[in-house]
Amino acid sequence: MAKITDEEGEDQFSISEGLGESGRIEKPREEVAHKLRTLSGKEVTCQGRSVRITIPVTTPSRTVIAIRDLLFDDMLSQSRKNGGNVGDGCEKLSINKKKVHQAEKMIRGALVELYKGLGYLKTYRSLNMLAFVKILKKFDKVTAKEVQTIYLKVVESSYFNSSDKAIRLMDDVEELFVRHFANGDKRKAMKYLKPNQKEESHSTTFFIGLFTGGFVALFIGYCIMAHIAGMYTQQSNKVYMSTSYPVLSMFSLFFLHLFAYGCNIFMWRKTRINYTFIFEFTPTKELKYRDVFLICTTSMTIVVGVMFAHLTLIVKGYSSSAVQAIPGCLLLVFLLMLVCPFKILYRSSRYDFLRVIRNIILTPFYKVVMVDFFMADQLCSQVPVLRSLEYLACYYITSSYKTQDYGYCTRVKHFRDLAYAVSFLPYYWRAMQCARRWFDEGDINHLVNLGKYVSAMLAAGTKLAYENDNSAGWLSLVVIVSSVATIYQLYWDFVKDWGLLQFNSKNPWLRNDLILKQKYIYFLSMALNLLLRLAWLQTVIHPNIGSLDSRVTLFFLAALEVIRRGHWNFYRLENEHLNNAGRFRAVKVVPLPFHEVEED
Repeated sequence: MAKITDEEGEDQFSISEGLGESGRIEKPREEVAHKLRTLSGKEVTCQGRSVRITIPVTTPSRTVIAIRDLLFDDMLSQSRKNGGNVGDGCEKLSINKKKVHQAEKMIRGALVELYKGLGYLKTYRSLNMLAFVKILKKFDKVTAKEVQTIYLKVVESSYFNSSDKAIRLMDDVEELFVRHFANGDKRKAMKYLKPNQKEESHSTTFFIGLFTGGFVALFIGYCIMAHIAGMYTQQSNKVYMSTSYPVLSMFSLFFLHLFAYGCNIFMWRKTRINYTFIFEFTPTKELKYRDVFLICTTSMTIVVGVMFAHLTLIVKGYSSSAVQAIPGCLLLVFLLMLVCPFKILYRSSRYDFLRVIRNIILTPFYKVVMVDFFMADQLCSQVPVLRSLEYLACYYITSSYKTQDYGYCTRVKHFRDLAYAVSFLPYYWRAMQCARRWFDEGDINHLVNLGKYVSAMLAAGTKLAYENDNSAGWLSLVVIVSSVATIYQLYWDFVKDWGLLQFNSKNPWLRNDLILKQKYIYFLSMALNLLLRLAWLQTVIHPNIGSLDSRVTLFFLAALEVIRRGHWNFYRLENEHLNNAGRFRAVKVVPLPFHEVEED
């Protein structure tokens, strides 16, 4: 295979039709006009077979490259048609080296999944044989007959038990993988084929308890200090409540959500919901629930400790710009930890998180997978965190903390408009994901789901308008639009996401297959989800708890939405797991880069 370099200095491989002594594929001129060009692949002919090299257009770069190649090929074919000359008898079809590497990656992934599936098949056979032996032992014990030996002779000699085809196929896959993807290193190959599960350490549990105790002690001290200073009341320090409190509330909501995710992992593992397969996590790198709890307790201990020290300085009368910058520095440290390139502090998980956030932000250009739209749903419950992050970024970037001008970012029109836009972003991203999934799969349900997020954006828009103009007309519109959006969301939660309210199921008003044994839990969960979905009523009622600042009330409502989302997560994954089990999906479907093209 000859290697050439294009004008941009990018390595490419030249391929022509028909393998000759030179090792190149030479392509007759009469077949050039019949090449099929698509956005996802090119068709070549090798040894009498037409093969399409297909690399899925799942990222923005691949999309741009595919469109560029398509336009270039069309221009080239048009110029040749006008010139009336095809060439000297053969054409060189260039395949980018990056595409070859991507094809290799796809084949490697397919071999890993094939090996995993063969392992499942081997385990399935062993479990069935073990179950048959136990059944016969029980039968002999109950009936006082000895039929185990007779039946086992037949079963053990059956093809199901005696065939070693699955084992031989596993050996073949292992040999192929070692030869082509591990450079003959079997130990390296087995890291892909049989990854070792990360063992849970007792030290993790110890540090969880240690930091939980530290967090509780610091939080109690912070509450006492805040009470003495008269914070979090309607007569509290406005500068502190507008600049420092958003940092604490933002971290609290984020790590509350992460704690709920840790509880989700615990429950998914306890009920044997295969969340690792559903999210396509790497078994050796995924976070266990103890890791999540350790992150939450450690982080909140640091946050509350720093905020306690900052509040102490404020109470003692220190109000310099350096003191006011402490909450901003805390936020900056956590952001730097998130992007830290060193192999510490769960780097693989941090980078996976950043990759998913990138996919969400550029959502129309990336192929949407389960973990992407699941994370986007989480962001829909974190709008207050995004708004606080936008406000704090404005406050510290514009150096307003030096003059303690906390109202600057709400007075300037473009910053105020940006805050409104941030409120819509999660719903917009989720709507674009639905549009992309409809484009890829052609399922009309994705368009119906898109309508749910459009209704949520309309409801959010009417609430913002009502905040600026407290007239009866806007109030009526808020009630009408929010009620329609809530009904829409509840229907989708119960029927589509959770798979419940199936009237003809053997479990009335639920579904045929249930993981939890107590049916009443599902009804209580639906009632709780309904109750927490009505949190928008606070826009109309304007509740106040005693003399507490209204921002504290809004924090409690935002925390309830985070809890609702964590509660929703369990049933969403339960339904997805049951659908996978019902359709016998235990391994990923990996598309292959080479497909033989049928000729008419």
